[in-house]
Amino acid sequence: MKRRVAREKALQALFQIDMSGIEPEEALSNVLEEEKMDAYLQQLVLGFIEHQDSIDAIIKGNLEKWSFDRLAKVDRNILRIGTYELLHVEDVPGKVAINEAVEIAKIFGDEQSSKFVNGVLSKVKQD
Repeated sequence: MKRRVAREKALQALFQIDMSGIEPEEALSNVLEEEKMDAYLQQLVLGFIEHQDSIDAIIKGNLEKWSFDRLAKVDRNILRIGTYELLHVEDVPGKVAINEAVEIAKIFGDEQSSKFVNGVLSKVKQD
């Protein structure tokens, strides 16, 4: 599985967890359907879950004129994946992590999502 696909499936899994509170393993199973588990997909989802409190705190600290609870769930979970990659995945350069998050926001978010995600993740990277 390519990393872009893993990121997209990670977004779908985190969205399910966020919306319905299901266990990460169940969410991963749902998004994989009949495919075998991908190591990077698993790393993104379980790594975020492990570091959720600190990642959410970092995102909250980099929001301007927005409250974390008001974020669209898609945008919030894209930011979570991007922040996780910036902080915890050493073989992904920061620019790549941000660009991938922006591209995914263009697909799954609304018209403003990509600009918003780019702005927040750029601030996260600077800090």
